[in-house]
Amino acid sequence: MDTASFANAMRLRALELCHLKRTSHIGGAFSATDILAVLYNEVLDIAPATVKTPSRDRLYYSKGHACTALYAALELRGFFEHRELSEGFATDGSYFTSHVNHRVPGIELSTGSLGHALGVSCGTALAGLRRKMPYTVFTVLSDGELDEGSNWEAILFAAHQKLDNLVAIVDYNKIQSFGSVAEVMNLEPLADKFRAFNWTVHDVDGHDIEVLSKTLRAAKADRSGKPKCVIAHTVKGKGVSFMEQELLWHYRSPNEDDYKNARIELGAK
Repeated sequence: MDTASFANAMRLRALELCHLKRTSHIGGAFSATDILAVLYNEVLDIAPATVKTPSRDRLYYSKGHACTALYAALELRGFFEHRELSEGFATDGSYFTSHVNHRVPGIELSTGSLGHALGVSCGTALAGLRRKMPYTVFTVLSDGELDEGSNWEAILFAAHQKLDNLVAIVDYNKIQSFGSVAEVMNLEPLADKFRAFNWTVHDVDGHDIEVLSKTLRAAKADRSGKPKCVIAHTVKGKGVSFMEQELLWHYRSPNEDDYKNARIELGAK
């Protein structure tokens, strides 16, 4: 499956899960979809058969509330069956919780309490360098969680330790839980901040599959002594016109009409 089709299948699956189980955060799931599609379809050295192999790449998904996008990617890659996710998602006693759970095959860390995954990623990257392991550590961050001081401590640490096997990707959709990022806690100039902390920075369109692929492959290959940050400019709710750039879809679950109309826009048969 080509990556654009993979991303569209992810959006349809995330939409279905949020509708069936009346869960939220579909806007943030859709903004991260193209990033995850490129990672899982083209970049990450990981598969169901190698999910515990020490040399595998790692993905730490810090924005765990937008779990449906990651669950959809893992299902499409064969880490678990369609039925398992449909029956288990947001069900009491299931590991398919509404924030990502490390008990699910392919997930490295339970997240949802924001601001922790980058620190864990730094530790994993440092261990990889010291053990001369070939893996790359990728971390997907939300923009709103960069309000957390723990992230900036990790950003300092990564540069000091020369963690060039670490790639942080900021899903910069510019909307967080209570409003626009600019209104709640302005991050700009974000790229300059990372550069000042001695990171290599790539500023890209987070929905351009070709650009994402080229950038993430280059960041993975770059071992020049600096951690890398990919600032991916995205659109909350990307792919469905009535969800795009609407704060409402941080919280709302799609009703029957929303579901049907969104499926039409996503080209479902």
